[in-house]
Amino acid sequence: MPALFRPASLYLLVSYLLISSLPFFPLLQGQPVEKPYHLLAMELVSWLGFWVLLQRPRWFHYLLLPAFFAVPIEVYLRLYFGQGISTHHLGIMVETSPKEAMEFLGNKVWLLLLLVIAMTAWWWSLLRVAKNHAHWDWRHRSRWAVLLLIALGIATWTYGEQIGVAKAPPAASASKASGSAASNSGSSADSSSTEDEEKDEDEEEEASASASASASTSAAEASASADTLTRWRTSLKKNLPPLPHWAKIPYDEETYIRSWPFGLVLRANDFWVERDYLAKLSEKSRAFRFQAHLDGNPETPQTIIMVIGESSRFDRWSLNGYERDTNPLLKKESNLVAFSDVVTAVSATRLSVPIIVSRKPAAQSLKAGFSEKSFLTAFKEAGFKTYWLSNQMSFGQFDTPTSVFAKEADVTQFLNLGGFTNSSNLDQVLLEPMANAMRDASPKKLIVLHTLGNHWNYSHRHPQSFDNWKPSLYGVVNPAYTDLKNKQALNNSYDNSILYTDWMLSEVIQKLKTSSQITSLLYISDHGQTLYDGTCNLAFHGHNTEYEFHVPAFMWYSDAYQEHFPDKIVQLRLHQKARLSTENVFHSLLDMANIRYPDEKLEWSILSKQLKAHTRYVDSYGWTNYDNATLKGDCREVMDKKTPLVQEK
Repeated sequence: MPALFRPASLYLLVSYLLISSLPFFPLLQGQPVEKPYHLLAMELVSWLGFWVLLQRPRWFHYLLLPAFFAVPIEVYLRLYFGQGISTHHLGIMVETSPKEAMEFLGNKVWLLLLLVIAMTAWWWSLLRVAKNHAHWDWRHRSRWAVLLLIALGIATWTYGEQIGVAKAPPAASASKASGSAASNSGSSADSSSTEDEEKDEDEEEEASASASASASTSAAEASASADTLTRWRTSLKKNLPPLPHWAKIPYDEETYIRSWPFGLVLRANDFWVERDYLAKLSEKSRAFRFQAHLDGNPETPQTIIMVIGESSRFDRWSLNGYERDTNPLLKKESNLVAFSDVVTAVSATRLSVPIIVSRKPAAQSLKAGFSEKSFLTAFKEAGFKTYWLSNQMSFGQFDTPTSVFAKEADVTQFLNLGGFTNSSNLDQVLLEPMANAMRDASPKKLIVLHTLGNHWNYSHRHPQSFDNWKPSLYGVVNPAYTDLKNKQALNNSYDNSILYTDWMLSEVIQKLKTSSQITSLLYISDHGQTLYDGTCNLAFHGHNTEYEFHVPAFMWYSDAYQEHFPDKIVQLRLHQKARLSTENVFHSLLDMANIRYPDEKLEWSILSKQLKAHTRYVDSYGWTNYDNATLKGDCREVMDKKTPLVQEK
């Protein structure tokens, strides 16, 4: 029997094939795989390179051990969340303490232990095969030829990356341009909304900000040696010809990062790069102190909840006058004060959340980092135990600016394994960790809940029991959200997600009501949504519309809180219709807890008689004065009556 067809050899081949096939798992679920042939080709080349470089399977099999342990995680995430291991998941695994892991897994810890044993046994059995079957050792001289070809390919790719690749011949370019023109002509009616209809609508607006942030950070941190390297590269580009277009190596990092097991290396690298960037942002504010202190008895039990909503717009809350009863539970709360005129400076999560949690001015929201810490540190200085419980992401292109603040908390937990995908956790995943935090023995506690709220896909932000208004997108796989025929279903699903948010917030309030402590809650959404309103052909966010800047916000307080701080409640109700923005949150939250600090600004607190109006800038063609603007068309685009301020990035 040929060596290739021996049972042990087949066992080795099939095992490696199974690991490599993980990116194609969606096919078993009836889902497409993007660029399947490209992905398959890159995996084959990678395996060939691995083999030709290390010669013996026994050597590269040692390097595969982490991949074997990652297999169950990859299968679990793909089965239940429709995605593989990401930078965010690596962050959760690295930064979760054993205690938190035990609490999360519960009785499943025994299943995890069994899987670890099974994976170890699988890997060890394959190692024995690799050691005992020398016929897999590549001793033939063809190895050197293949090694030379791979080295040549790497050198060619590196040359193209550093020097550049020549454009295709004019004829091909003209043909491509003609096709592009025809395509643009056919879709001219919707050209204004092309960028608006990304599945993950955060990416477009936030990627540009991320690029600007990275550019400014790189410029600030560039060393003399880096400048020398840049000049050297520039000189090479001037003196060397670009790589011919036909010689370009078809390497695609976005596709390769999905490959198995080799893409895991790139994912791990992305994680460490993000971690390093986060550390640098933290370093900017490392020595900062508010010099905050509590004005009151530190032993008096008190819990404050801060809820950061996501993609919720003001006029879809019946609490704010919407015709549909989207807030049947919250409207029953007599101790709830909803604010009628709150705006966010930027309609993108990564840029708006830092304004909410810190004293970062709205007009600096496009700049990377901030030299101060968040309200979490101020609360810690005043003797509060702080928690950041999130159903959003911890690491990734759009999440690091929030993470750097979140990690100031005494306890930080990111609970969403699905990210922004359709199969994400529902916000109710935050309720049990919140209840655990409330039971903590510390007398003073601040608990931040960062929700997924009303982020697209709206029909996946709530369980079936909240699919109230129909037709909706509930149960529709990959709905055509750019098709205006689905406008009604899309809007119904959005309202259903608001209905679920109402239930979620009501559950939080009920838990606060049952507490014997002094309790209060502040809610605000990071930004809103545009939803094909009227004749408007825009949807989601990043479009400078009133629907995205005008956000819902409210404060709830217990009877004990009112008895303890009666003057604050009087001012709170007086300011219910005041012109406010997300910049008011930091100052108001500290005032809620009666935390004082030397340079406090009570004129920004909604609970203070010193409250004053301030200029509310929003990111609309520059920094536009929201209160000196007109609203254009059915999209209600915010247009400054004067000249907007120039934005610094």
